[in-house]
Amino acid sequence: MNRSVNLVARSLGFAWVGVLAFGLYPPEGRPELLFQAIAYGVAALGLLGWALSDYAPRDARYRRRVYLLALGVIAATMGAASVSGTDGGMAMVIFALVAAMAAGGDGDLVPAIAVTAAGVLATEVSGLAFGASAPTLIGFPVVIASGLLVGRNRAAFRVKAEQAAALLVQRERLEAEQRRADLLDERTRIAREIHDVLAHSIGALGIQIQAARSVLTDYGDIDRAVELLSAAQRMAGEGLTETRRAVHALRSDTLPLAEELAKAASTYGERYRVAVSLDTEGTPRPVPAEATVALLRVAQEALVNAVKHGAGKPVTVRLDFDAAWVRLTVRNEVEAVAPRVVELSTVNAGYGLTGMRERLRLLGGTLEAGPDGTCWVVTAQVPLSPSN
Repeated sequence: MNRSVNLVARSLGFAWVGVLAFGLYPPEGRPELLFQAIAYGVAALGLLGWALSDYAPRDARYRRRVYLLALGVIAATMGAASVSGTDGGMAMVIFALVAAMAAGGDGDLVPAIAVTAAGVLATEVSGLAFGASAPTLIGFPVVIASGLLVGRNRAAFRVKAEQAAALLVQRERLEAEQRRADLLDERTRIAREIHDVLAHSIGALGIQIQAARSVLTDYGDIDRAVELLSAAQRMAGEGLTETRRAVHALRSDTLPLAEELAKAASTYGERYRVAVSLDTEGTPRPVPAEATVALLRVAQEALVNAVKHGAGKPVTVRLDFDAAWVRLTVRNEVEAVAPRVVELSTVNAGYGLTGMRERLRLLGGTLEAGPDGTCWVVTAQVPLSPSN
């Protein structure tokens, strides 16, 4: 698409220069007219070569040579023709400027200097031959040389943009690897906890079943056997409950909730170079492991979404303790917030917290997410028992 647009723009500009030079303001002398016509025709061949190099395969050996040769031809012929007459012919210097700019922006420095030098030299020689004025002999070469500087600046900005894009892709890959590593760590921890819980529960269950069988086979005491089997059933239920808790619980060396959130806030602040503040209100209380991991996951999810939708903007994390509950609030500015209240179930595309809401619901907690002015606010609350 860009190649076609550029080709059309160059063609229209070249045609308009021809109208000015030969239709509206033709040169007065026949030699000037003949020289400009020949130069214009040769420059047209240069434009054709430019177009062919644009549409040639990128790995073609001749592509680069044709491209630079075409630019050199355009710069030399249009520069020479621009000082061979008056009025409309002077507009031809525009294409000498464009050729130098293209060479400086897309080529190496040495070929770009060669293209520019060809245009400047042809302009000087032609100007002296046709008796151009001193301002023309100085000004037109300066115009052509300025195209080289503009092209080099353009190339430098393009290189910076490509480097920034490459760094962004690398950052996204690193983030994906980090998320994968975090997921593997979480699965390892859960597997270890489930192993411990099941080993204890199944071991106790096996002892109770063996005792019940002994009572039946040795003594025929059905009531006692039923009692032992009932105890085994209770153990199975308790083991199932503990297994479910193990999926949500942290390791036994888990830090208090406030410290875990402080670590998460510091990590995300350093990783994404944003200001993440943590405030604690009320008297801190012990929080069960399953509630700690649930609130920590909510905070991590909210921080990741804050980076996605409000890059570089500060994030505020607040932890409130009450006699009956603990509340986590994550507030961040976003680029644009819908004026209406957004249902949490519709937030998956931008703030995927629906799964965390279900996790809190198992603990009797709640999770809300929605806009508040220019901010997006995520609030999670978990009840605490009086013994905590």
